[in-house]
Amino acid sequence: MSNQCSMPDITRTDGGKERKVGVEIELSGLGYEDLVSLSSRLLRGEAKPVARYVSEIATDVGTFTIELDSDPIKDLDLQDQRLPESVRELGGQAMNVIDAAAEKIVPLEIVSPPIPFGELERIETLCDELRKAGALGSREALYYAFGLQLNPELPNLKPSTLVRYLQAFAALYEWLKARHQIDFSRKLTSYIEPWSSTYIDLLIAEDYDPDMDQLMKDYLHYNPTRNKALDLLPLFAHLNSDLLARYVKDERIKSRPTLHYRLPDCDIDNPGWHFSTVWNDWVVLEQLAADAGNLAALVEAFRNSRKLSFHNLTHSWVDTCSQWLRSRNYV
Repeated sequence: MSNQCSMPDITRTDGGKERKVGVEIELSGLGYEDLVSLSSRLLRGEAKPVARYVSEIATDVGTFTIELDSDPIKDLDLQDQRLPESVRELGGQAMNVIDAAAEKIVPLEIVSPPIPFGELERIETLCDELRKAGALGSREALYYAFGLQLNPELPNLKPSTLVRYLQAFAALYEWLKARHQIDFSRKLTSYIEPWSSTYIDLLIAEDYDPDMDQLMKDYLHYNPTRNKALDLLPLFAHLNSDLLARYVKDERIKSRPTLHYRLPDCDIDNPGWHFSTVWNDWVVLEQLAADAGNLAALVEAFRNSRKLSFHNLTHSWVDTCSQWLRSRNYV
């Protein structure tokens, strides 16, 4: 296979289990039933409907969910006995119109279970085959802002480990954004905002060494929202839901011991784009976070790039970061 998912050096948790990652893929171009049927065949699983516009596919690595990514439409029931009879009589025809419109505007979403890193070629194959079947991504229309999101499990939940991942992401954010070539429609949304600049200065300070409560308070003080390119709220809900609730109350937050990487768009209809394109760039961050010496060197360079100087006025951090990564064989 010409496009393969790279593996980071740390593939197991401190407890010895293989690390896992959840994947969320938003797309259009295929009807809901067609997507369910094709995905169940490609994943070698059995599909069953569990709600309107929601199906589950049981596989040997867990249960995948396919759904229309719009709660109001999924929950709409024009046969509700509380509605006037005249409305219920038109319900079937009305729903056909709503369904046709929804499938053209609202993304369909494939949500994987936590998959072992070693099984990610399944996602690569799934995306490639869906493209061949006519799946469309963000570039197809201005109103599409489809994402491909990763939920990677951390090696452990120590605050020092999390700080390394956060520092690596802060330093790599502009590089990752350039690598992903985020579609214009997605840039217009608020889903993938960078962290507060003030927070980044705090995070990359040479003496930053918080315990977990302080780390959470620092982050939430400056970034009290889900809509960040790297969203920490699911992780914080898992670590300390009471502390999180002091800053953010949002029923959409799902507790899980993972990061939530929201930056990449889903460019699935582009023949040059692959799931591994996104994943392998994330692995660069993994490798950097695992190498204390190289991480410290890049963070120092990033810290210096944020100072006012003639060099910084004439050199972009994206170019500087790219050259640094190449010089150390990260890319």
